[in-house]
Amino acid sequence: MMRRISSVRRDDDGVALILVIGISSVLAALMVAAIAVSVGSLRAARNTQDWNGALAAAYAGIEEYQSRLANDTGYFAFGNPASTFSHPDPAVPATVTLPTGASANAAFGIGTAGTWATVPGSGGSAKFRYEVDNTKFGADGTLRLRATGRVGAETRSILADLKQQGFIDFLYFTDFEASDPTASNPTSTTNCAIYYPNSGWCGPIYFGSNDTISGPLHSNDAIHTNGAAHFEGKVTTMYDAPGTGPNLVSESTAPIFAITGDPQNVGKIGMPATNAQLKKETRSDLPVDVPAPGCLYTGPTSIVFNSGGTMTVISPWTKFTNTGNASDTAGTNPGKCGTPGATGLAKVSGSAYVGQTFAVPTNTVFYVQNVPSASSNVNSTPTSPSATKPPYTGAISCKSNGNSLGYPITNEDIPFTNAYGCRNGDLFVKGTLVGKVTLAAENYIYVTGDVKYATGEDMLGLIGNNAVWVWNPMDSSTPLLTPKNRRIDAAILSVAHTFIVQNYDKGTQNRGTLTVNGAIAQRFRGPVGTAPKGATVMTTGYAKDYNYDERFRYTAPPKFLSPVTTTYGVNIWIEISPVFDSTGAYR
Repeated sequence: MMRRISSVRRDDDGVALILVIGISSVLAALMVAAIAVSVGSLRAARNTQDWNGALAAAYAGIEEYQSRLANDTGYFAFGNPASTFSHPDPAVPATVTLPTGASANAAFGIGTAGTWATVPGSGGSAKFRYEVDNTKFGADGTLRLRATGRVGAETRSILADLKQQGFIDFLYFTDFEASDPTASNPTSTTNCAIYYPNSGWCGPIYFGSNDTISGPLHSNDAIHTNGAAHFEGKVTTMYDAPGTGPNLVSESTAPIFAITGDPQNVGKIGMPATNAQLKKETRSDLPVDVPAPGCLYTGPTSIVFNSGGTMTVISPWTKFTNTGNASDTAGTNPGKCGTPGATGLAKVSGSAYVGQTFAVPTNTVFYVQNVPSASSNVNSTPTSPSATKPPYTGAISCKSNGNSLGYPITNEDIPFTNAYGCRNGDLFVKGTLVGKVTLAAENYIYVTGDVKYATGEDMLGLIGNNAVWVWNPMDSSTPLLTPKNRRIDAAILSVAHTFIVQNYDKGTQNRGTLTVNGAIAQRFRGPVGTAPKGATVMTTGYAKDYNYDERFRYTAPPKFLSPVTTTYGVNIWIEISPVFDSTGAYR
């Protein structure tokens, strides 16, 4: 009996042992699985953290590059010429150079031996490098940046387009809301460069009931209104009104703002002193800064854009269309700019210049300078014995109180002192543009007819060192132009003066509507017509119809001038496949 019981106990012990071993194995497996899951989760969490950090490091690279551009507007010229991104075409010379010495930038490294810049505050764990493509900067003012961030073994890359923030971010920009004292009287010594309050001759120009501003507007001065003007875009001003009222001076009916809270107070946007830097774009001796020189014309010059993609240029005083050094003692004549002389830019038919017609060279700057008198200048014409006759055989002398292009026209009253100066760097422009160009003048620009785009791809910049005039010739108070209305498709900038209608306050009837599709920037407000306070119909001159060219948010006419201080905004960015792996090698 006892043996039988003992035998049964031995069998139970074996079963128990098997159960214990099985349960232990299961528990051990569970523990191993738990440890594996835990370790895997830590690894995944670490990888996720590095992956997110790499993107943040790439962003930090873009922001760091923007800060360098803000401190040095010429920094766009730096990069690594060995980068496949910065130097996409091996057959074309690189357009970027590496900064050296104390200016060396670790972010320009490439390859496994190349350097990375460290994200501040990361303890050295987050790094970035970037590559710059500036090949389109001369054409439209944009830069392309490819930034790669690295944390641990993870890398991520971002592609961003950057554009200078400047005058063409606004449909309408002014430094001073006062009239320009020298616009109608260039000999005036009155100083109207005074911010609000101003008075007397320097009193402000008002936005009235006829005016519609269909785009963003900024003034460094106080904005004045005297009727229900319509402001359909964002409105900002440096003027900070006392108390809690709006930042403007309003009389009569209140204006209408599309954005609640406008006009808003912001900081000053400074104007450059001159447009002289654009003349540098016509030098042939600067292959890095000016890889594709523009065209230099001398003395009064007429440009007519033809709808077939050509332009007709008359420039009787021009001898060389490119100069070869800073002192202009050497010059060349590239074919794209026309041929100086009696068979080209100074060609005569009958008793008038007809000039030369040639294809519009796209993405080009054209600069019109005053006739130099220094004998060492390749475009000089001495002031004696004949200061009134361009230098070519058969040339037509300047008119009395006018130029050799035929201005003033028959029966036209001289609109102001020194108008149509014989040797002035004045530009006369009209027509239908096919292409992308910027026209600049050392003196005045006269828009003598409609200036329109042939397609939605065309783009024009007009930059006068002095006033940009909407040509409106008069015989006493009688208009000499039969058609009413005027249209200008362009980004317009008067660096030192104003955008204004010639004879805006003369006559007994209005001239219709001045339509501008683009952007207007000027040092002083320029009147375009007159009307009684609160009136809905102009008495003289033009009513305004100004419309913003939305393309200017992302691009610009070639080499269009920027404020004296500027920042670069990111227009577009996308994440792309990582360019480099964690060793620094291209993927």
